[in-house]
Amino acid sequence: MAIDDVTTWLLDSDPALRWQVERDLVRAPEDVWRATRARVATEGFGARLLALQDPDGQWAGGAYFPADFDFEGPEAAEGAGQPWTATTWVLNTLREWGLDAAVLGDTAERLAANSRWEYDKLPYWGGEVDCCINAYTLANGAWLGVDVSGIAAWFLEHRMTDGGWNCDWVEGSKVSSFHSTLNVLKGLLYYESVTGGTDALRAARHAGEEYLLRRHLYKRLSTGEPVAPWVSHFAYPFRWFYSVLNAAEYFREASLLDGRSPDPRMAEAIEQIRAARQPDGTWIQERRHPGRVWFEVDVDAGEPSKWLTFFATRVLEWWDASDARR
Repeated sequence: MAIDDVTTWLLDSDPALRWQVERDLVRAPEDVWRATRARVATEGFGARLLALQDPDGQWAGGAYFPADFDFEGPEAAEGAGQPWTATTWVLNTLREWGLDAAVLGDTAERLAANSRWEYDKLPYWGGEVDCCINAYTLANGAWLGVDVSGIAAWFLEHRMTDGGWNCDWVEGSKVSSFHSTLNVLKGLLYYESVTGGTDALRAARHAGEEYLLRRHLYKRLSTGEPVAPWVSHFAYPFRWFYSVLNAAEYFREASLLDGRSPDPRMAEAIEQIRAARQPDGTWIQERRHPGRVWFEVDVDAGEPSKWLTFFATRVLEWWDASDARR
């Protein structure tokens, strides 16, 4: 494909993706992409997820896991993959697809009344002990207009001394995790974009960014070697999984909010993203994260992914434009 063909291919997508292509790659007029974005509530993937909501405000009857999930059964076995159908994952998805929060009506109130975390049956909007879960709840609460400032303050108290976060802190971990740190950063960034945040939260976010940047987004600080093969494995949906593409997309958004240029320590990670581009201008879906889903929103492993191609193209355009200015 020539690049014009790739753009046409990307535009031939569900509204959840198409509006972002229109806004960020095509640079369509605002009224055009906003009209497409409004269709997320009434067509395609977004409408399908909305139709699956339970009367009590949840999805699949649970906060993070579906109500029928057997924590002792085959679905909980190592390698089986967690289910992605419960409330938090659906809210994450709808928010990331650009759904207008008003479409969800009184969902926030229904969740406050009916939803409890699987961990200790804690109230939904109070969060629990997992950094990633709390990061999702922070962002989703800000999106839906809930006062989640208590969860925001929680992150200040649970940051590791090396600057990041680790969901296994409750099990005794003392050093940060790439996965956990990125998920927390995404939650803090979204919260700040909606509420304005605080100086303390901004400082914590920047310290978490520094944790990843010192490691060039993919290296061990001690040896300079890649922390694991998964850093350069690209799959959509991103879920909670770390990759240099997922991280670079975060830093693109953070740079826009902060008004900062890209950090040069990202250069090697950016080149990994560039190297994964196929001769036809697309990026390949490398795997599907295992686990129960309502329906698939991207291609099988080994096929060109519109979602990954969009994210990678947008990241490279951002990086290259800033590099040219430098």
